[in-house]
Amino acid sequence: MDFYYYCYFVIMLIADSRSFSIDYKNNCFQKDGKPFQYISGSIHYSRIPREYWKDRLLKMYMTGLNAIQVYVPWNFHETVQGVFNFAGDRDLEYFLNLANQTGLLVILRPGPYICAEWEMGGLPAWLLQKPNIILRSADTEYLKPASEWLAVLLTKMRPWLYQNGGNIISVQVENEYGSYFACDYNYMRHLHTVFRLFLGEDVILFTTDGNTDKEMICGTLEGLYATIDFGTDTNITAAFIRQRRFEPKGPLVNSEFYTGWLDHWGDKHASVETVKVSKMLGEMLFMGASVNMYMFEGGTNFGYWNGKSAISVYFYDYNAPLSEAGDPTDKLLAIRDVIKNFRDIPVGPMPPATPKFAYGFVTLQKVSLLDTLSPQGPVRSQYPLAFEEIKQYYGFMLYRTTLPRDVPEPTPLISPLNGIHDCAYVSVNGVYQGLMERDTALVMNVTGQQGDQLDILVENMGRVNFGSYINDKKGLLGNLILGNDVLTDWSIYPLDIDTAVANGWLQADQSGSAMEAGDGPMIYSGTLKSTGLAWDTFVKLNGWNKGQVWVNEVNLGRYWTQRGPQQTLYVPGPFLSATQPNNITVLELERAPSHRRILFMDRPQYKKQ
Repeated sequence: MDFYYYCYFVIMLIADSRSFSIDYKNNCFQKDGKPFQYISGSIHYSRIPREYWKDRLLKMYMTGLNAIQVYVPWNFHETVQGVFNFAGDRDLEYFLNLANQTGLLVILRPGPYICAEWEMGGLPAWLLQKPNIILRSADTEYLKPASEWLAVLLTKMRPWLYQNGGNIISVQVENEYGSYFACDYNYMRHLHTVFRLFLGEDVILFTTDGNTDKEMICGTLEGLYATIDFGTDTNITAAFIRQRRFEPKGPLVNSEFYTGWLDHWGDKHASVETVKVSKMLGEMLFMGASVNMYMFEGGTNFGYWNGKSAISVYFYDYNAPLSEAGDPTDKLLAIRDVIKNFRDIPVGPMPPATPKFAYGFVTLQKVSLLDTLSPQGPVRSQYPLAFEEIKQYYGFMLYRTTLPRDVPEPTPLISPLNGIHDCAYVSVNGVYQGLMERDTALVMNVTGQQGDQLDILVENMGRVNFGSYINDKKGLLGNLILGNDVLTDWSIYPLDIDTAVANGWLQADQSGSAMEAGDGPMIYSGTLKSTGLAWDTFVKLNGWNKGQVWVNEVNLGRYWTQRGPQQTLYVPGPFLSATQPNNITVLELERAPSHRRILFMDRPQYKKQ
């Protein structure tokens, strides 16, 4: 931190000559008193390993961008209330400094809500401990912790403002607020006051909203410059006419020009045609508009950070100009050719793709679980408790009870109020019975005898990140009914699989005994031998169904091979050791294949539709 403050005092010596403002007379931005048009791309530092930040930023700069747009996920930095983490992959100031050294200005989007197809839109799940909280509103139960977070974050950001010698040229207040049901102007006024308090009067504060009157009406506020977002399916002139109704003077700005789109499990891999992107970009730049391309690199939803709509967003390649692995694409080259017509492109070659390697097959063994996944033991409750009530915000919880009577014939186990959030894997006396799933599979049959152990492993698949239902609690949110009996007397185990993996607590069954199909949730482990290389790779789980993968201590995220379209998970080279064996851990939730092998490839793969 001393280094950053040293830089601050040095650059303050020249800050008096720096300015970034809106020229309402000439309908443009002004940088140091001269007209300025930004050509920007979105990049999420939270979705890219720290070791690759510089590589990605340099590729964006060499494409011809003069700015980047950056979301700050609140829950990434304050996972536990009152504990703020800005170290390692969360070192935002280090990221800003790299961008500054590279020659890139920054458009900062600090929320507190960001959407971004990120878990709960960036809001911390601990907010949901308040059962009646109204998120993104002037409700004091929300506004107080949000203001406390902004006080911490914006204090750190003030030295990085352009007029203070840094590279932040503008700051967004909230995010696409017009898309939210609350339409609470008191909330937006409060945020405006907070942002001005901590950032001062000189920085440009702005809003971004979708291309409808309703969204622009509820999302804009006097004193915040109103910008708009739209993609290649939109008439440019009509969209900017809408912006002009809210900002009669000032620069035209598309804050999210969609170069691709997000992916959902079970859907075709999303794509937007390169020719449409390049053509429309050129038209907007010709009009003098400032444009941010969303996304320029999508990156990866490591761990449990994916958001959710009707079904989980699976990963974030986004069909962007830089691939998930940061490789330049034909779309990037086409965009660079467009930008050449409007500003000088930096001289020099485009940095190459990071090297990839096919490490081959690894065979996994079944792991003995014991009690290592919940060392603190269970929470006991007459009725089920939600994740948030036990402060288990992500991952998995095991709910355990016993059958209240003999059920010799198949008897329905029912979640009558759609209370499975999100998937439940059901076993009786350790024998897997099947799956219950939110919205789609709320009834299944079980058999057994009175006193048999009923285990229900519940998976949190990510909280809703957009719309009216972001207060998305997880776990068993209501009673389960077996026939006519309400199940009670639960032992609830918060599972800390990530810590167990990191501490090496999960040991393979050395017998290597064959698995039976339909085993249900089970952990498998193995070793990827060192090769002298630590290059990027992609792990394919052919024949596996659904689960999570860890390489060494890093949770790569979710695979769902049967549903697709994603068939591989990205493994960045920095996650691997070139000289030591690499520990591989797989949590398979439904059924592992008899071969128990996974394959490390040198390229990604998608399911053919």
